[in-house]
Amino acid sequence: MRQHDVIVVGGGGAGLRAAIAAHEAGADVAIVSKLHPVRSHTGAAEGGINAALHGDDTPELHAYDTMKGADYLADAPVVEALCREVPRELIQLEHWGMTFSRDEEGRIDQRYLAGHSAPRTTYAGAETGHHLLHTLYQQVIKRGITVYDEYYVVSLAVTDDHQSDERSCHGVTAYEISCGEVTGFHAREGVVLATGGLGQVYDHTTNAVANTGDGVAMAYRAGVPIEDMEFVQFHPTTLPNTGVLISEGVRGEGGILYNTESERFMFERGYATETGELASRDVVSRAELIEVQEGRGVNDEYVHLDMRHLGEERILDRLENIVHLSEDFEGVDPVEEPMPVKPGQHFAMGGIETNEYGETCIEGLYAAGECACASVHGSNRLGGNALPELIVFGKRAGERAAGGDGSETEIPTGEDARTGSTDVLDDHPVGAPEPKSPVLTDGDRTGTNPAEVVDRTVKRTRDRIDRLLEAGGESHTRVRADVQTALEENANVFRTQGGLESTLETLRECRLRYGDVGVSDPSRMYNTELVQTIETRNLLDVAEAITLGALVREEFRGAHWRAEFQERDDDRWLKHTMIRWDGGRPECYFTDVHLEGDSQTYEPKQRSY
Repeated sequence: MRQHDVIVVGGGGAGLRAAIAAHEAGADVAIVSKLHPVRSHTGAAEGGINAALHGDDTPELHAYDTMKGADYLADAPVVEALCREVPRELIQLEHWGMTFSRDEEGRIDQRYLAGHSAPRTTYAGAETGHHLLHTLYQQVIKRGITVYDEYYVVSLAVTDDHQSDERSCHGVTAYEISCGEVTGFHAREGVVLATGGLGQVYDHTTNAVANTGDGVAMAYRAGVPIEDMEFVQFHPTTLPNTGVLISEGVRGEGGILYNTESERFMFERGYATETGELASRDVVSRAELIEVQEGRGVNDEYVHLDMRHLGEERILDRLENIVHLSEDFEGVDPVEEPMPVKPGQHFAMGGIETNEYGETCIEGLYAAGECACASVHGSNRLGGNALPELIVFGKRAGERAAGGDGSETEIPTGEDARTGSTDVLDDHPVGAPEPKSPVLTDGDRTGTNPAEVVDRTVKRTRDRIDRLLEAGGESHTRVRADVQTALEENANVFRTQGGLESTLETLRECRLRYGDVGVSDPSRMYNTELVQTIETRNLLDVAEAITLGALVREEFRGAHWRAEFQERDDDRWLKHTMIRWDGGRPECYFTDVHLEGDSQTYEPKQRSY
């Protein structure tokens, strides 16, 4: 067993920033990651980092745009904290050596991204995430923070109290990919989950293959509610053949969307008559798909994104990697011809319920970044707000886990936050039957001694891996493919009652089949099939939560569109959807949205762009 004060699970932007903050608070910190940190998906972020730095912009205006973009489902205290603190964090990044793009006067340059009323997006070419990731990793190395890379965290070591709010987390167990050993990590102070996104639950996604919702699923099975899982962002500009992201920075620089009739449809078809291509992502994604469905799509599949008019010099200066992506994956030189683009899964607004300091309802367990939901994005994230979330709330969670910040919280979690419930799930096939699976739940350990909790979790993890290696059942790949197909078809941009109910039936069958999966590769070293098999169980839990949230929420808000409910319904649905794993079956309830901030109260208004 290895011991540290704080264990950070995940080596992307949020995990690195959490580790730095915990170290600065005096903690002995270790990062445990299934990837080497510089391979984390943060490196693929292209658009930039929003911050009100200069000109007529202010944190208050940034917060207003964020609340509006969220369709008023974000929590104002969290949003205001983000917008207030990110300018200081951005300057800190510059002092740490991050190379931002500059304007003609030598200042950090800023450009427009969709949904913003000021040019507040700082950037480093179109490789902002890459520069951010390397800058933070350099600081981790400089401080001598321990990094266990290629250790796949399988379970949380959590006590077995009946009420999840009474449980405590004492560490994690991890499969060491290079040798096949299972190792226990005892966290004397706290565990921070920073495991990133869940995009692999869909077939067409901008997310890396490692983004399998591990942290969300582990926290969920340990008893932490997961929040607003129905709100999944589909980015409007991805390459059709691969899902590779084409940065919103292209539209921020003046890129134009056209249909097959050469119409600039965002304006000419009335989708966003004021801002056009710079409407929020949910608006643009729906517009593109409507164009395709109504016969105005190119090859009945996509639309065109044109940036030729910007000129080669400007394109290569600010968007050079976009040229390479388009050429490499679509065979199109965007300096000479328009790029094909269509919506693809990009980001999860929902995730592990936390307060504004990354605390969950389980003592000693924290979360930050895309796997967490504070909630700063509500029902729709604005472009350029993901990287600020990583650095601001990664820092906050790291400080809190190390005992370095005792500020009062405004956002309750767990049972303290519950304000209503629903029995709609009683009529649907949800939860586990997995008669042969050794993992119906996490957090059912006996004993309260921290070291014993970790030891028992290690034993259980070893037993689980042994069973998978010894079984001769179905390959997880077919189960995963069926999960991805079901969500791609029925829990995408457009959703229907029948499609969601059909997806629940499919997921029920997939759960039964997963109970019989086995791993054909018997080796212990570098057994990627074993890792992927465990990931598939996490995807099953995440997929079901997304589908349940989408079925329960009977309205059209932000990224969540329902055919049967075509209006935003503030009277009934101005609330967060919570899904909690309760003895092998999900329970759904609701919590309040906090619209009162320090600077203003955000009264819901009709969104228009």
